[in-house]
Amino acid sequence: MTDVSRPRPRPVFDPVVPAGDRALMAADPDRLVAAKLPRPPRPRPGLPTILARIAWIPVFAFFYGVLPGGWIRVFFGSALDDDTVFDRVFQWGRTAMLAMLIVPAVQMSLLFVGQEGPALLLAAAGFTGWTVGAVRHLREPASGRAAREHHGRYLLPADFDRPAAQLLVRAQGAIDAVLGSTAHREGLLDDVNNAVVLPRQEWEIAWALAEHTRLRRERRRQQPERLSPEVRALLEPQHRALRLSVDAITERIETLETYARRAREADDAYHEWQVVKELPEQNARYRDLLARTVGHDLARDELGRLADDALLAGTMLRDSVGTALQAGRALTADEARPLS
Repeated sequence: MTDVSRPRPRPVFDPVVPAGDRALMAADPDRLVAAKLPRPPRPRPGLPTILARIAWIPVFAFFYGVLPGGWIRVFFGSALDDDTVFDRVFQWGRTAMLAMLIVPAVQMSLLFVGQEGPALLLAAAGFTGWTVGAVRHLREPASGRAAREHHGRYLLPADFDRPAAQLLVRAQGAIDAVLGSTAHREGLLDDVNNAVVLPRQEWEIAWALAEHTRLRRERRRQQPERLSPEVRALLEPQHRALRLSVDAITERIETLETYARRAREADDAYHEWQVVKELPEQNARYRDLLARTVGHDLARDELGRLADDALLAGTMLRDSVGTALQAGRALTADEARPLS
């Protein structure tokens, strides 16, 4: 039974993994294998599989690429039991569907007008195309290849125990808050290269938390309750080192959360500045309103206060962005220290 209360961090990828491979793996997470498990082997079909493919691929290609209309009867016949016939059509893919519809119709049309030669060429082209498509389909998927080659350079929820997962979820929440902030999108935090610094922070934190998990699992396998006091004393420095490392990573996550909080404060200040920035356009309307309803001196005083409020909002925005940048620079300062 799945523990729904257990935090579920998203997979974390080492930034040194090429961006294209990271995108492939992120789009097909079912092929990823936890770092705690052995590296997945390269697919190597056995002799029975190879022989079956040698027999099956030509039959497949002949049926779909040569026999005009033969596939239609089986295909739609099996689809009649479905809720929607076109659900089965599109599961083959748009290009394959068009080939299935057009090639048999053209073949039959050529045969009806006595053009056996072009019909034969079209059948040969269809047979070749379906053969190539079937062979390509048998290759290892690109996402599977990336998951195998980069095994150990990505971490999955299974690589973390509950305490580690809770900390990683906190770190990822803070990173998402910064990257999703208006201050980041508008370039107010450009002094901190968030697109580079934050993924590196996420990976380093995740790697340390996965190591904490491995060490805690080793400790449980040692069954400390069965050890003598003398042996437990020998293991105490290891336990103390683990606690210190956990404290250091927790402190780094708290620094991330501070940065996220400062980014949210900068968002609020930016919103206020945006509101106040529109005041000059609105002042003309207020000036007309005041001129029509109150005395000139009182109107001048009120408009002066509006201008002062605009200056104050700009100052607040600069102060808030500066505070957020200081919090972000604290992350880069953390990177200069060895990972505990």
